[in-house]
Amino acid sequence: MIIKIANDLLNTKAGNHLAGQLIRSGTSAALNYGEAQSGESRKDFVHKIKIVLKELRETFICLKIIYLAKIFSSEERIKIALKENDELISIFVKSVETASKNQKSLLVDR
Repeated sequence: MIIKIANDLLNTKAGNHLAGQLIRSGTSAALNYGEAQSGESRKDFVHKIKIVLKELRETFICLKIIYLAKIFSSEERIKIALKENDELISIFVKSVETASKNQKSLLVDR
């Protein structure tokens, strides 16, 4: 959906800039999640999930700028992407909390 949104932005300086930014941050979240799945340790996993969160938050702000600037072709697609992105942020925040809590309990149990 991120790639479709980026491809559909108006062909202006702002549209082109935000399209590039959206593609970078939006796809980076997915790529970093793949990296996190093969984390070398729980600490490495948490670190990589935090990077996913950073990219998701950046994507969310980019989508909001696009929405407020009205440089899109489908308002509905932007609204769906904002909602899904916000849901992903919530999921990954919980994932970091759980993994961090589990990491601390492992250290205490030793």
